[in-house]
Amino acid sequence: MSEAGADAARADVWLWRARFFKTRSLAAKFVDEGRIRLTRAGTESRIDKPSRTLKPGDLLVFALAGRLIAIRVLDCGERRGPASEARGLYEAVEG
Repeated sequence: MSEAGADAARADVWLWRARFFKTRSLAAKFVDEGRIRLTRAGTESRIDKPSRTLKPGDLLVFALAGRLIAIRVLDCGERRGPASEARGLYEAVEG
């Protein structure tokens, strides 16, 4: 099963690729703690498993390093690239 492609990505993998976390295991631990809210097709839920998929168009809200982060997933990416590439995976959403 390939995780590459623009259709969906595991939550922990996407957060790591988008450079919100230095390691995938840190991202997985953050997700396990249920600290991310997901809004998809107008329905809000909490992501509580690292294997939960994220898709382009999903809205994520979470607190990290004392800041509230609200973003829209634009792409799933295929690798963990440089910061400039990671910034293309999401856009900030004004609250």
